[in-house]
Amino acid sequence: MAMLFGMGHYCCLAGRVVSALSRRQTRGTLLPATRWYSTQTTCNKLQFKLDDRTAHSSLDLFKKDTGVIYRILGLDPSHVQQNPERFRDWAVVFGDGQITGGRHYWEVTVEKSSEFRLGVALVAMSRDDCVGTNSSSWVFGYVQRKWFAMTTNQRVPVTLVGKPDRVGILLDYEAGVISLVDIPKAKVIHSMRAMFRGPLCPAFGLWDGELLTHSGLGEPEGLK
Repeated sequence: MAMLFGMGHYCCLAGRVVSALSRRQTRGTLLPATRWYSTQTTCNKLQFKLDDRTAHSSLDLFKKDTGVIYRILGLDPSHVQQNPERFRDWAVVFGDGQITGGRHYWEVTVEKSSEFRLGVALVAMSRDDCVGTNSSSWVFGYVQRKWFAMTTNQRVPVTLVGKPDRVGILLDYEAGVISLVDIPKAKVIHSMRAMFRGPLCPAFGLWDGELLTHSGLGEPEGLK
């Protein structure tokens, strides 16, 4: 059972503050200190870029839309093209690849950020929410030098010594599992289980530094 993390904790992103005291029921279940793997499903090489149409005004894309950088001041929202796909209050951006089945793996260079979230979300997730705060998103985050797994505003600490320069995300849609991967050790660090009901996409929250995505990859050899 997932446990609430930090009853007095508040999450701040892109200038908005939201209480982390929600006790809503979730379709997904956080799995504390769980390792998960499967050898029966072939990994599909998902290729995606970051979707500028979804990017909050504090985020700039670079390197042919594979990287994202957080700007403290950001752009004047009135100068950003308005569309219903853009995140309005939170520094979030989605990948443009939709996932409706299969097993997928990608990596993210995180060495230049000290506060971020990585994972997946329903393509139709509300643009008024932040990834990890609702039942439509499942993410692994890093803040105050600590890792956590998060969905529906519930956090579970993830045991990971230090911060690697680059981490992997492994998703098995049919099995309903998303995992954080230690790349050098080819090992699943932590997993979350969920019932995915609808198209998913890679999802990123960032409010410090920059992230760089790497897609079109096969999973590490010998992953366990």
